[in-house]
Amino acid sequence: MQMNHVVKSLIAAVGVAASFSVAHAADITGAGATFPFPIYAKWAEAYKKATGTGLNYQSIGSGGGIKQIKAKTVDFGASDMPLKLEELDAEGLTQFPAVIGGVVPVVNLDGVAPGAMKMTGEVLAGIYMGKITKWNAAEIVALNPGVKLPAEDITVVHRSDGSGTTFLWTDYLSKVSAEFKTAVGSATAVKWPVGMGGKGNEGVAANVQRIKNSIGYVEYAFVKRNKMTHTQLKNTDGVYVSPDDENFKAAAANADWAKAPGMYLVLTNQPGKASWPVTGASFILMHKSQADAEKGKEVLKFFDWAFKNGGAMATELEYVSMPTPVVKQIEDGWKAKIKDGSGKALW
Repeated sequence: MQMNHVVKSLIAAVGVAASFSVAHAADITGAGATFPFPIYAKWAEAYKKATGTGLNYQSIGSGGGIKQIKAKTVDFGASDMPLKLEELDAEGLTQFPAVIGGVVPVVNLDGVAPGAMKMTGEVLAGIYMGKITKWNAAEIVALNPGVKLPAEDITVVHRSDGSGTTFLWTDYLSKVSAEFKTAVGSATAVKWPVGMGGKGNEGVAANVQRIKNSIGYVEYAFVKRNKMTHTQLKNTDGVYVSPDDENFKAAAANADWAKAPGMYLVLTNQPGKASWPVTGASFILMHKSQADAEKGKEVLKFFDWAFKNGGAMATELEYVSMPTPVVKQIEDGWKAKIKDGSGKALW
């Protein structure tokens, strides 16, 4: 279960002392997205204390989580890229959003304070296509009068693994730049024209912290816990905003989960003066027919507990909890779709 890796990643990159217990009969297993790892770890610690049931979660990236749940090697998969209804049906899966957060551009530039620098999606697309290569390029200078920018090459950092964070990042850049959409596109893994890779949000954060004059993209909890330098970002209403849970909430305000087939909803580039442009939900994937009904029920009990008791912890880490009406939709979906081998509902 790569437990040592998980605990080390948690302590090094997140700073939350979660207790992932040695597995026993009631413990549940999950794998996937690194985007929600800080909050899943915090929930796991509190849930273990409250119920005695442990969660063993492998923070391996959304691509790995999708593969593992399809292979039935974990009780649930986690992905920041939702699967479309056709794929869910073909694999016998169902999905639901668990938490909302934001992907944030981060830089390592001497003398530049967090939030002091402004970026647009078009400029970020140019950097990630290798078309803007210097920090003192005219496009960056024009956005940042008064900010001292070095005449140095930009070191681009991206994910090396299949990643929902990359999906959200490339989905956003594809929406604001037709050239990026054509040249690079949107997926959990793309062929980057430039840059170096880091595994997980942890790996990208570590590379940006280590390398002067670099830029990367990570989930906001990693920015906060590692005291990284984030930029402002111009949203679709033309307002420069900084990342926080209120701006993630604003981006999610117009989300109509009830009308989204299979709860497939991508929250990038949403309207609203306060909306953070690279906002996304993290999804849980489960099999509709549960070979081990008790394990399946334990997964649902964990997320039910998290929805009811985990809101303050989510806010503390700058995530956004699922609104109460959406939780009702989610749990109604559990009743309708997730069943044991005999067809009996688990919830």
